[in-house]
Amino acid sequence: MNIKPRTTALIFRVVAAFEAFTWAGLLIGMGVKYLGSGSEIGVQIFGPLHGGAFVAYGVVALAAALRFRWGLWATLVTLAASVPPLTTLLADWWLHRTGRLVPVARAEHEAEPVG
Repeated sequence: MNIKPRTTALIFRVVAAFEAFTWAGLLIGMGVKYLGSGSEIGVQIFGPLHGGAFVAYGVVALAAALRFRWGLWATLVTLAASVPPLTTLLADWWLHRTGRLVPVARAEHEAEPVG
């Protein structure tokens, strides 16, 4: 199955945003549980969602790193962004701004025909 680069970038951006959203939900849920009413519903909902989003982000980040041929540094920074809250949004912004979410042109496609 060959996914287009544009689709890969879109999937990465959506998963990065979802991972940040679930992080925020989990933090709010923990705040309510430990500092508020003691209700665990937020943690029960956002805990599993965030766990799945965390794993999905790692898989999609590695797929994007291979697809767009990121170097080791960019790949490690992108993966590390899943640990602190909401930093997947910063990683997405950085990758987009630096052009790392666009395909690398192959040399044979770049060469103009002579003559």
